[in-house]
Amino acid sequence: MSRHPSVLNRRHFLKGAGASVALPLLGAMTPALRARGADPTESPRRFVAICAGLGFHGPFLFPDQPGASYSLTPYLEKLADHRKEFTVFSGLSHPEQNGNNGHASNLTWLTSARRPGLAGFKNTISLDQLMAQHLGGTTRLPFLCLSNDGGSLSWTANGINIPAESSPSKLFATLFIDGSKQEITRQVQKLERGRSILDTVRDEAQRLDRRLGTQDRHKLDEYFTAIRDLEERIGQSEEWTRRPKPMVDYEPPQDVADKRDILARQRLMYDMMVLALQTDSTRVITLSLGGMNAVPSNIPGVNTDWHNLSHHGKDEAKIEELQRIEEAEFIEFNRFLTRLKGLDEQGRSLLDHTAVLFGSNLGNASSHDWHNLPIILAGGGYRHGQYVAHDARDNTPFANMFVSLAQRMGLEIDAFGSSTAESVHGLDWVG
Repeated sequence: MSRHPSVLNRRHFLKGAGASVALPLLGAMTPALRARGADPTESPRRFVAICAGLGFHGPFLFPDQPGASYSLTPYLEKLADHRKEFTVFSGLSHPEQNGNNGHASNLTWLTSARRPGLAGFKNTISLDQLMAQHLGGTTRLPFLCLSNDGGSLSWTANGINIPAESSPSKLFATLFIDGSKQEITRQVQKLERGRSILDTVRDEAQRLDRRLGTQDRHKLDEYFTAIRDLEERIGQSEEWTRRPKPMVDYEPPQDVADKRDILARQRLMYDMMVLALQTDSTRVITLSLGGMNAVPSNIPGVNTDWHNLSHHGKDEAKIEELQRIEEAEFIEFNRFLTRLKGLDEQGRSLLDHTAVLFGSNLGNASSHDWHNLPIILAGGGYRHGQYVAHDARDNTPFANMFVSLAQRMGLEIDAFGSSTAESVHGLDWVG
């Protein structure tokens, strides 16, 4: 009889408790890592990333001169109240973002993976998910992946896109409305069934282990680790399920019925984000602002569909309409920052404890150009109040900023994705 290790198909399944778990899928299970070195007397650090898929018109955003004495542009005028609480960056991008369509770089805004959507492309973990793994079960929800258009900015370590929540009313219920005793019991039973499935999977994998060679056993060890991490996460979820949810002074919202009312939808989602951060229900949030092939409603002077306007081709009439939309978006973003700044947390504002990354995956949406991205970083304990212009021709890797943002959240890393350094010029964290 041959003594060679058994050859196994990648789709070999371990069956148990009426469910099938493919071995490769175990690697996609998000591990619930423990928050390391957390001081309970310190306010928690938080991270928010907001991406506008149709970009922002650069001439109305970027100042003429870098430094702290820059003149406010039309868009930055809408953020004037927070001038000392944000930094504007230009000259940043991810390398090799030519994809299978002009908007493919949206897939990689928080991952920096190359050649999005082309043959052989596989995405990598997004920055928010790396942070969520690190924080583990510290909060009721390890992260929130939100969207106004159904898109998602979040990706697992195995390159799987995480579905986004687009309903503020459902989000509010998840965060703040307790289920009945029967509903809580059913949820706990589901978690216990998940634990039972993992027990069976582990038993089957242990029997399989005896048939494998050294390299395959090493790979299987990784799956055992994933199983243990998932078991820990199930335990954390069960604990949170039994705890009462926080009470907030906010009426349960109704979703905006008019899908073209982009401002009302953004405003309501921003409100939910503030509540989630304020109650420490999560510390990591992503929001895709999206876009549409339709005319936004309730914005005076806008009569052309939004996507068409983003491809203005330097048509002054289109640019004028586009400016009305994007200025309105900056007004809503300003309102979000104002609400964060107005909430006190141990003598400092919630904005001081929350790094807010705001921008787009397109530097020039009209030509689908992914260079020279419009990027604003607000809050988070960084030194702000300036415009930092990196080389517009030879862009600095945007992922360099990600390393600093991750380190601020307590991750001990010195690289992320396509990064070439641990930070970018103009990014100075003072705590």
